[in-house]
Amino acid sequence: MGKQRAIRWPVIGVLFGLGVSACSDQTTTELAAVFPTQETLSVGLAGQSPADVSRYLLASGVSGAKLSPDGKQVVYRSSVTGVPQLWTLPLAGGAPRQMTFGNGITFFRWMPDSTGLIYGADNDGDEQEAYLYIDRYGQYEREIFAASQGGFRALGDIAADSDTLFFSSTERTGLHYDIYRASIETGEAELIYEGNYGNFAQALSPDGRYLVVTETVGEDSDFLYLLDIETNELKIVSQPESRANHGDSGFVWSSDGKTLFLGTNVDREFTAVVAYDIDTREFESLAESEYDLSAVNLCGPADDYLVWTENRDGFDVLRGRQLSSGEPIEFPFLPEGVYSLSCSRQTSALIVGVNGWRTPGDLYAVDLVSKTRERLVSSNLAGIASETLVRPVSVRMPARDGVELQGLLYLPTVGGSDKPPSVIFEVHGGPTGQSRATFDPVTQYHVARGVAVFKPNVRGSTGFGRTYVTLDDQRQRLDSVRDLVDMLAFFERDGRVDASRAVVSGGSYGGYMVNAVLANYPSAFKAGVSRYGVADWVTALEVASPALKASDLIEYGDIRDPEWRAFYTINSPIRQADQIRVPVLYSHGEQDPRIDIYETEVMVRTLRDNGIDAPFIRIPDEGHGWRKLSNRLFYYRRQAAFIESHIR
Repeated sequence: MGKQRAIRWPVIGVLFGLGVSACSDQTTTELAAVFPTQETLSVGLAGQSPADVSRYLLASGVSGAKLSPDGKQVVYRSSVTGVPQLWTLPLAGGAPRQMTFGNGITFFRWMPDSTGLIYGADNDGDEQEAYLYIDRYGQYEREIFAASQGGFRALGDIAADSDTLFFSSTERTGLHYDIYRASIETGEAELIYEGNYGNFAQALSPDGRYLVVTETVGEDSDFLYLLDIETNELKIVSQPESRANHGDSGFVWSSDGKTLFLGTNVDREFTAVVAYDIDTREFESLAESEYDLSAVNLCGPADDYLVWTENRDGFDVLRGRQLSSGEPIEFPFLPEGVYSLSCSRQTSALIVGVNGWRTPGDLYAVDLVSKTRERLVSSNLAGIASETLVRPVSVRMPARDGVELQGLLYLPTVGGSDKPPSVIFEVHGGPTGQSRATFDPVTQYHVARGVAVFKPNVRGSTGFGRTYVTLDDQRQRLDSVRDLVDMLAFFERDGRVDASRAVVSGGSYGGYMVNAVLANYPSAFKAGVSRYGVADWVTALEVASPALKASDLIEYGDIRDPEWRAFYTINSPIRQADQIRVPVLYSHGEQDPRIDIYETEVMVRTLRDNGIDAPFIRIPDEGHGWRKLSNRLFYYRRQAAFIESHIR
């Protein structure tokens, strides 16, 4: 139990705008690199095919839509201006209106009284956010906490008084996430629980007595607690011996505070929807499937509608149950894709955000009583003909050790050649992520130019059960790298793509996978594209951001242990880099808090010293990935040119 103390966050200015660095060929380390310059949009005429990448990157929709607690207003995030901003829309009808203009929005949350919102701002990608308040009309805005160096934060919940805020932060040590209670009005914050690595505040009970807390014990697993706000005592809810997850589906309290609804895969292979009784301390299973269930929400007057999603090979299916009758809910048709859900206890409206392969972000209101739907916001395809967009096909295949692998295949419809197309293997990050059927502008751009894209979900990916996600842990790390080669061999037999003209690409952990597969299997791919990936696990694990430390200890082992240090010294891509024989395009953001830019620099230097072509794009005002439109335009044009030059 942590001791309490009052603190005042230091005031550090927040930067605004879209500034882009001028072109240069030298860094402070004298490693030749290309820096972004301003790019023209070059959209051409609507309907032209293939269109410039500008149109694909300009295709926009909504994300993260949240219905106000009073059920009257929807706020969502949109990047139509080039930077993520907040927009508002009256549920009763009316035109969308932009609320924020300066900051890049990372998250947002309604106040319980619906008078305004709390949002996070991070302009350069260092993930050290400022917290701000904005009223529901977007006419008044103020800073609650400034961004501070070393102050990584994670929002928990807002109390019913619409002033008390619970969140986690590394402010005290720069490493461990502690839990704080703060006043939104004054900015005064009080430490209420001293954590160890990853302790995250989640959902507050309606009476303000209990705060749900998760403790990270792996990228895919956690322990579940209730923090008694009156005593600061942490009570165990679930500490399973076998790794399991409680938090990925969110937490929602019943109105009386007696029941907590969540998704978990404790004692089962796939995530189920369960209810936890506060008094009896027992779990009740409410819905189970042969697929992972997620996005648990409790909706409507009298808490009568429980809704969730079912993940079928990357495509969501909407599910639900009326609790009073026990009957399943029949939902109206929705476009294919991945769904985000939001609702209110005041209305029967369920807000559904749809991000699908031809839908960058539609927004629907589904009436849970009448079972009707209304489209509130339509995606803007920026002049791209929807019929030219390609639906991904789920492909399953065996690995050499018998494990069933899966991925999504995008096949071009252009061309006319009898020969199968070349292919890009686009590897997701994580490793505990999943390639899903969302709108991917860069994938659709490549496919429109006649290049197939395959998105592999190698072992270690989420969405395929509790066992599958652990199959790349620790000493099994290179088994997932081998999966890429086995998948390529499958396509050699399958014939839908030309496996002899394959490029491997990925960002973050996917960038590591590029480095690793090219080093361990030098003849498999024609070229590689590694974005902000790991080269040396020893240095990467030593300097990982606080958000990753707790899970890294489980996923990779303790790098402070000589045994693990020796293992990763031998098995890091940089140690086998002399085996890489093909060109690799590298890129990294200077503000990246998750993987230091050193990881890319050392690969570039090593490959160049070995006579291998290794162009390097260095982006000063980005962190872990590209968010700003100008940088995305600059980078993806050069990525496409690089790939196409090596697969002709």
